[in-house]
Amino acid sequence: MKIGAANKKQLIIMGVLLAVLAAIMIYDFAGSGTGSAAPPVSSASAKRGRPGTANPVENDLDPTVHLATLEASRRVKYEPGRNIFEMQAAPMPTPVTTVRQGPPQPPQTFTQTTPPPPPIPLKFYGFANKPGEAKRIFLSEGDPQNSTVFIASQGDIVDRRYRVVQIAATSVEIEDVLYNHKQRIPLTAR
Repeated sequence: MKIGAANKKQLIIMGVLLAVLAAIMIYDFAGSGTGSAAPPVSSASAKRGRPGTANPVENDLDPTVHLATLEASRRVKYEPGRNIFEMQAAPMPTPVTTVRQGPPQPPQTFTQTTPPPPPIPLKFYGFANKPGEAKRIFLSEGDPQNSTVFIASQGDIVDRRYRVVQIAATSVEIEDVLYNHKQRIPLTAR
């Protein structure tokens, strides 16, 4: 088997890439053993503002295991309302009440009354009466200078809210269909 010129170039490139990969892996594994972080700073040296000058005497962490405290915490049962983040909850003070009680007050009763429905704002304006046709009435709404006039027969709905129930000789009975309220409007001249 002969190795050609093209195969030699590929073998050289592969060897260089393997060498670079090996160098990167050695650098990565060798660098992970040494810490690049700054040494821990105690609270006392942090207060003085000089990093790296920690006093081992001022270290207040105790690495020993206190077996008695551990065993005491295992015996404690969880009770609702207890704060599990404190060793012992403060006892609840017993409230002392010295309130004088007077005569009992009668219970208050609230009666809910519905407000009366608003009055129907329509007024008599006139009527039309032709032989053989139903009687029609003219009703106005608003002030006399700028009013809206409605023409309706008995049973018609006016202004999408008021129904003409009955047209009598002296009055018109109008029903407010929203409030189910009836009102008589007298047929009088303006």
